[in-house]
Amino acid sequence: MEWRDQGILLSARKHGETSSIIEMFTPTHGRHFGVVRGGTSRKIAPILQPGAQLDVVWRARLEDHIGSFSVEPVRSRAAAAMGDRLALAGLNTVTALLSFCLPEREAHAPLYDRTQALLDLLGQLDVWPLAYLQWEMGLLEEMGYALDLSACAVTGATEGLCFVSPKSGRAVSAKGAGEWADRMLPLPDVLRGEGEGSDAEIGQGFVTTGYFLERHLAHDLGGKPLPEARARFVEAFTRRR
Repeated sequence: MEWRDQGILLSARKHGETSSIIEMFTPTHGRHFGVVRGGTSRKIAPILQPGAQLDVVWRARLEDHIGSFSVEPVRSRAAAAMGDRLALAGLNTVTALLSFCLPEREAHAPLYDRTQALLDLLGQLDVWPLAYLQWEMGLLEEMGYALDLSACAVTGATEGLCFVSPKSGRAVSAKGAGEWADRMLPLPDVLRGEGEGSDAEIGQGFVTTGYFLERHLAHDLGGKPLPEARARFVEAFTRRR
């Protein structure tokens, strides 16, 4: 069995004395593991940094074997991430969430394209938090938990939408929420693709997407806790504000 693809390195860990096991996210073959022979060497180890764009060839005797990767660097994103605490926390969050929620060997090409575009913005901290929030919305959609923010779930109105129902993921107006308003999640304009996206609005957006990541997606994956990397990223973003 053999295939070639280009993808994003999600993680790497030592295997034996000289090898590494890497976890790749590729557009055609999804999240995929494989062994890199000599992965701890001075030549290869610097290439195997999370977020790196790699050209890979995977080989195995049988399709269900872990197989081995040969890797060639396309571009590193380490420099853009290492220069700022928020950028590094963001990179760690993206790779951790993908490792957490993607099934193995299942293609998610639209999510891959969004992820590559997001990681290529690393270091541009004036636009990255908003781009990341939009990426979380895309992740929820790809995993089957899309938020419907087009109209009020109660009244059908398309104006005055200011809440999200924590149960259905649908928008709710102030009138529709009524006495239940204090139980709703915030719906800043930025979640609907409107406005410039102030830090305050982006922070509200993280509250809402975080709820659905934790209470819906993670719950349905067996109740596993979300990766701590996301909480660290939100904390770093909040401190920046």
